[in-house]
Amino acid sequence: MLRFWDDRTGSYAELAVKPSIPLRVCIHGPADGRWSGLADLRVLLVADVLTRIAELQGLQVVAVLAAASPPPDALDQDVVALGIHPPAARAVSGEAEKSLGGPAHVHLARNTAGLGDSAAGPLVKVGPVADLTQQEPDDHPGPQSDGRNEGDRLALRLALLSCPHRQPVQLTRAVLADAAESLGRWRRAVAEWAGQPSRPIPPETAEKIRDAFDEDLNTVAALDVLHAVESSHDMPAGAKFETFVFVDRVLGLELAREIGRR
Repeated sequence: MLRFWDDRTGSYAELAVKPSIPLRVCIHGPADGRWSGLADLRVLLVADVLTRIAELQGLQVVAVLAAASPPPDALDQDVVALGIHPPAARAVSGEAEKSLGGPAHVHLARNTAGLGDSAAGPLVKVGPVADLTQQEPDDHPGPQSDGRNEGDRLALRLALLSCPHRQPVQLTRAVLADAAESLGRWRRAVAEWAGQPSRPIPPETAEKIRDAFDEDLNTVAALDVLHAVESSHDMPAGAKFETFVFVDRVLGLELAREIGRR
């Protein structure tokens, strides 16, 4: 059962949706029509994490992007580059319910502007993103700030998932470089572990993964599991492989893409 902190009521809310009923997710764009790049991309990313977790639990998801104006082409390109599930439909603010097929079970937004008091379902607020990369010297190592121009584009996804979704993110070239290094290291390790006999995910590790995904979309806790598994001297390589591949079904970092390339 998915459990969220509802930023509208200041309390936890549980989403007990039957598999026969699609989980209706309303993603709110800027109410004033002014799209702000990485901050709005982060809202779509959190919605993608929610979609992946729900689908992992056997649920269907219908997500609609509600906004006063269409998103810019650059944002659509980022959605593709970061492996984000695109919304099933787009609607002008206030008319998403028709596209969803009913009231939203959960709302995701940067703030409450434009939501109104009558909107049903808990609200998951997503924190802002401060892009500090353009303020850094040109000779600073690391990929470009928007994750599109060079380097591993999924490094941006990892950098954003490495911070609780309500907290602000300060994006620097060093942060992106660290994320890219982690991705490269993990993909090499997964490719190596893939050559070993498969082993089940240990029960205590599986429980930590479930808790992370069920409790407020806690991608930080899920990443902590991967770090602990990576450094474990007791877990068999086959179990490490299964753990990384399973968690990546939600994180969407393409951790298995080096298999067969070595």
